[in-house]
Amino acid sequence: MTYTCPSCGETHDSWPALAFRAPDSYVHLSAEEKENIAFLNSDFCVIEYPDQTDRFIRVVMTQKVKDHCSDLEYGVWVSLSEKSFQDYNDNFDNPNHQVQYFGWLSNKLPDYTFKDYIPCLVNTRPDNQRPEIVPRPDFEHPFVEDYYAGITKAEAELRIQMMFNRGQNPN
Repeated sequence: MTYTCPSCGETHDSWPALAFRAPDSYVHLSAEEKENIAFLNSDFCVIEYPDQTDRFIRVVMTQKVKDHCSDLEYGVWVSLSEKSFQDYNDNFDNPNHQVQYFGWLSNKLPDYTFKDYIPCLVNTRPDNQRPEIVPRPDFEHPFVEDYYAGITKAEAELRIQMMFNRGQNPN
């Protein structure tokens, strides 16, 4: 599968990561709310509502593809508790900081219906790599089942096409 990247305009032969620019909660804010109650950069997002503060970090997730030599990668966001978010933020530049947090996947993935967000384990990695998430295996959702069983190459390519059609920016 080849694709033309909307960011750089180049044609690539490998699959793009399915990247989300922000958590869904941020995307659904009005322009005024984004300006007044939210902060977003490439690694952190904070939304300060009158009655609560939501905290998110950008992470990666890898989906096994059963009949192909490459797996499908996602660049997604997870929400963390205040304590976990603060610990991650405090150690953001520490290349040796390796811990596990609990978080909630905060993007709705293509080809799935979401009633609730998926609980995940968030594993920080050495050398300041983005944390990697793993969905909790005991959570009943078709994506969790597919995550552990794997998907086909055709399903992976369909998801990539769906992201392009939705106007997301795979990179």
